[in-house]
Amino acid sequence: MKKILGVFQNKHMHWVGDGFPVYNLFSYDRLGQSISPFLLLDYAAPYRFEPTTAQHGVGTHPHRGFETVTIAYQGEVTHKDSAGGGGTIKAGDVQWMTAGGGILHQEFHSPAFAEQGGLFEMVQLWVNLPAHSKMTPAKYQAIDAAQIQRIALDDVGSELRVIAGQYQDTQGAATTFSPVNVWDGTIVEGQQHHFYVTEGHTTLLVLLAGEVTLNEVQQIQSPSLVVLSREEIDFSIKAEQDSKFLILTGQPLNEPIEGYGPFVMNSKTEIAEAIHDFNSGKFGVM
Repeated sequence: MKKILGVFQNKHMHWVGDGFPVYNLFSYDRLGQSISPFLLLDYAAPYRFEPTTAQHGVGTHPHRGFETVTIAYQGEVTHKDSAGGGGTIKAGDVQWMTAGGGILHQEFHSPAFAEQGGLFEMVQLWVNLPAHSKMTPAKYQAIDAAQIQRIALDDVGSELRVIAGQYQDTQGAATTFSPVNVWDGTIVEGQQHHFYVTEGHTTLLVLLAGEVTLNEVQQIQSPSLVVLSREEIDFSIKAEQDSKFLILTGQPLNEPIEGYGPFVMNSKTEIAEAIHDFNSGKFGVM
């Protein structure tokens, strides 16, 4: 079985804009190459918004050098970007945006959700692009819940959704620039399951809700990140409560990581170029 290299927990919420109350569960500035090709994960745990006609979210801002993946569990987000991408994601949907060489975008609660109010719950994951793809043209993948294959893990309701990569013979809905798996799962209290991943991949377990025992030895409470070894291919999860989790695996890029706010490149020179290009209007207009 894979070794447990670290368990990280964050119970301190902060706001991104005025629409996303999040817990940051990992970031490259703290964990570096140990989580490559992943960069960051924010979890907007269930939060109730009152009905409003105001616009809540994050206004126009730039990105370069990586991809943002938004998984909607409750609530709705409307996206618009300078490459012409956009749309509204609802519960079960995924938005996969490739910033590539540069993009401006904005994301707000959908007008329908804002007017009705209710519980809001999302994950946003940042996935790094390999150096040869960092300046690829920006693109947007709007993935409806119906496009995401669901796999029953048992006969009592545990299941896995394959958002990206492959689980057994099931292909993920998203396209990626390097080998990456994003599996979105739920496991019913009392159930135990073994998962198998590619040896050599970075392997992260993100426990969003509930409580599990990992590899029959380590009790994990939500919200938590578990970093597993790249050696070996399997690990087990037993649910002590009904639990919700993400399994993220990916081929490490083994490239320098240089980040500055919304830009993640490979060198300080490339960061300076990104800032210059943004200030020069090369990311387009909204």
